[in-house]
Amino acid sequence: MSTSHDPGTAAAALAQRGVRAVRLLYTDLHGIARGKDIPIPHFADMCEEGATFCAAVMGTDLHHTPVVGGEEGYVDFAIRPDITTLRQVPWQPQVAWCLGEAWTLDGSDHWPVCPRALLERVLDAYAERGLTPIVAPELEFFLLERDSTAFGGLRRYVDELSRVYTVGAVSDPREIVLRMLLWCDELGLQAFAANHEFMNSQYEINVKHSEALDAADRAFMLRAAVKEIAAREGLLATFMGRPFADQGGSGFHVHLSLAGEDGHNAFADEGGPDGLSPLAASFVAGVIDHAQGLQALLGPTVNAYKRILPDSLAPTHANWGHDNRTAFCRIPRERGARARVEVRTGDGAASAHLIIAAILIAGLDGIERELRPPEPVVGDAYRADEAHAGSRLPSDLGAALDALEADERLVQRLGKELVDTFVAMKRFEVERFAQEVGALDVEVVSEWELREYAALL
Repeated sequence: MSTSHDPGTAAAALAQRGVRAVRLLYTDLHGIARGKDIPIPHFADMCEEGATFCAAVMGTDLHHTPVVGGEEGYVDFAIRPDITTLRQVPWQPQVAWCLGEAWTLDGSDHWPVCPRALLERVLDAYAERGLTPIVAPELEFFLLERDSTAFGGLRRYVDELSRVYTVGAVSDPREIVLRMLLWCDELGLQAFAANHEFMNSQYEINVKHSEALDAADRAFMLRAAVKEIAAREGLLATFMGRPFADQGGSGFHVHLSLAGEDGHNAFADEGGPDGLSPLAASFVAGVIDHAQGLQALLGPTVNAYKRILPDSLAPTHANWGHDNRTAFCRIPRERGARARVEVRTGDGAASAHLIIAAILIAGLDGIERELRPPEPVVGDAYRADEAHAGSRLPSDLGAALDALEADERLVQRLGKELVDTFVAMKRFEVERFAQEVGALDVEVVSEWELREYAALL
């Protein structure tokens, strides 16, 4: 991490440690790391005005089509670095990473379609109430090898059953995941554990909780780091929801709590029902109330809806439960400082900054309106009766986009221009899938999906 907020001082300190270039990275609406490499002697000069990019990149779909932006003449925006995010890259020590966010060229305001700036605005709204969101992201991914003879040109790095929670050579014969864990921790991502997950060649690297912007930044960098390290090893890491029909999918689970002005967990209340505060109840109620619209951001691909099936551990209805992994909002049994809510429907391909901002918007709306959640679902939420299961989540991306556009409160706080750009890109994606593949079949993963998502997400 940088020890100085002054660009010149920070650059000089990096140069003394052998850094020759800064890789300025920013997130688009897909959560993909875009950026430029800048030689260290030029970094300080660039910081004031930022590095310019064609703004249509924020409206470009995964097929590389500029869906939004041409109507304005493909204008530029500027990415301005956040010096506090500077960090030397352990697997490439001549390079340092630095995150930035999008601004208008005159520096008068953030670009309206900037996920990181959106999250900052949401956090300001919480700060006005004396609250600080605390977030712990959980991401899963598959490690794959390129193989022209395999379906979609990809086969699994380790393809054996029952490797869940195993470590060492049996589940990571080339020690690639171990190096990912160690390097991600050295990168400052607070990566504290890694293991093989439930599916064949599926892994998870755990990172610690922190304030929401830092947590989103670290989740964003974790994905970028995992994909880069895998590429350097001749492999492909993908966070796409479900790359294989014979396997379950990869999620992006988000644990959230709120710290009060006194620093204590505002979700905790020893005298409250189940040890939770009214604030926690209203937050959960808001997330459930907006679950339909949130789903477009939590599951931002056609493929994502092939995870959201009964018995998949990806919830299918808008509900909540105590330590219940079949629920949309799971409340773990820990209380006091560890009281929190886990939103479990996020797809591995989702944008960290965007979904954390959106969940916090929904929770804040619940707090502002003092909403109360329904009764918790008990047992298997997939088989609960309609009165307790909650409303069914959208079953495909098109329906989720409809729900997002219909959620006026969510759209207002996300920003209409951001939502319009996201929806336009994603509707184009849905149309292309329909033209090439046809109707969605949740039991089949098409080669189109692997081409579309595996390498990029």
